[in-house]
Amino acid sequence: MTPQMIDTAVRLADVLARENAALAAMDLAGAASMLDEKSRAAEAFAAARSGAERAAGTGAPADLARQVAARLVSLAEENRRLLERGIAVQGGVLGCILRTAKPAGPQRYRASGAPAGDRANPVALSARA
Repeated sequence: MTPQMIDTAVRLADVLARENAALAAMDLAGAASMLDEKSRAAEAFAAARSGAERAAGTGAPADLARQVAARLVSLAEENRRLLERGIAVQGGVLGCILRTAKPAGPQRYRASGAPAGDRANPVALSARA
């Protein structure tokens, strides 16, 4: 692992740690605002990794590389779990809103397209004298 790869991995890990903290606090808007930064950090890490593969043998100490890799894996797993939880919660909230907004009974409309209101169904009467 090259020094550049370690630097980009630490940057990505830091972004993931902040996003995980926002997700754990259910601050979905705050977590979403980090998407661009996380994408840039992931792209930089991928580029550094690709460069490291071409420049094999010029790596950082193995212990440091293992520590950074372990931290990154742990944070990425937690990030996935927290994102799934956030998506599930958001889906539940939207479902609740939709059920609340849904009309209680069947909708009826007049020929003009206006709601028919709460009128009873038409009834035919017959009276004989």
